[in-house]
Amino acid sequence: MWNGERELTEPVSLVGPDGLLNPDAVGWSRRPIHDTSGIGIGHGGLPRAWGRNKRWEYWLVMTPTHLFSLTISDVDYASSHSIWVYEILTGKRLDVAAIVPFARGAVLEPSLGDGVARGGSMSLGGKLLPTGPGRMRAFIDPVTEGTRLRAEGQAPRVNPSGISSVRFDVTAHRSPEHEALGVVVPWSEKRFQYTVKETALPATGYLELDGEVIELPAGEAWAILDHGRGRWPYKMDWNWGAASGYGQSPSGTVAVGFQSGAKWTDGTGARENAITVDGRLYPIHEDITWDYEFGQWDKPWHLHSESVDLWLEPFWNHDAITDLGVIAMKANQVFGYFSGTVTVDGQKITIDNMLGFAEDVRNKW
Repeated sequence: MWNGERELTEPVSLVGPDGLLNPDAVGWSRRPIHDTSGIGIGHGGLPRAWGRNKRWEYWLVMTPTHLFSLTISDVDYASSHSIWVYEILTGKRLDVAAIVPFARGAVLEPSLGDGVARGGSMSLGGKLLPTGPGRMRAFIDPVTEGTRLRAEGQAPRVNPSGISSVRFDVTAHRSPEHEALGVVVPWSEKRFQYTVKETALPATGYLELDGEVIELPAGEAWAILDHGRGRWPYKMDWNWGAASGYGQSPSGTVAVGFQSGAKWTDGTGARENAITVDGRLYPIHEDITWDYEFGQWDKPWHLHSESVDLWLEPFWNHDAITDLGVIAMKANQVFGYFSGTVTVDGQKITIDNMLGFAEDVRNKW
């Protein structure tokens, strides 16, 4: 039986020399200590377990007026990169994606913090193309302050009623004391996932929409990271939810980041539930029940357990559907405002109208 609830504090390799899951890697951590360089690496030209390796970086930035995101990913037989932006007050949005066969030209760091990531629309030779109609590109770089996120993209054609072009340059600030939830989810010795979920990172920089530059509001913009490295089963469903902002503790106002996952960890002994309070991570070692009506995305969601009681009031569903036969995804990422309480380490944290999301994803990949 895997021990997914033990805390790991020393560096460890995710896989052994045989390419299988290293039992010593199973557990959770407060900092990125897993060496994941064995994922996507193999011999004879193809990685081990080719077709099952999944590597990605997903970043979300939230402000009171805008939501925007970038993804750089490599799933062996293809790379899927994307950027999107949503204007909360007007409902205008733009999604630009690039799917590249055999992940040609995609760059992802071997382990979190060990390098840069690059992705976007590619030439046949695997060169990143300049931005043009229907194209996008994205860049992730480690910097002294944390992580720099840059991206730009254009709609296939000018959209008078929507957003035609987007560009952003944002820094997600990470203090040395800030902690993140790292978890290894062990389905088997051949199928497993290492994920890092990081919330409540202050964000600065700008967002440019159709030539209009919007500075991110100080103290009101937050970045969230989903970093993933692993070997997945072909079919998997999951829930993921996160929020960032300010809450109230017995000692006063605190910066809060909430994170919860469900379905995909069932039966593994691992959980990915946690809250950060002023950068300190408090794992929640209990299952959180997700109550929502599938297909009724505008209705409230309720996440609850012995220590968690949170309601999400939705205002927008970012729906994404891919159907390429053997590869298919249906994602409903519902954004809204969380309210309720989370009790950890003897203190009750109260959340009121905190911006965040909850999602239902069904994948065949």
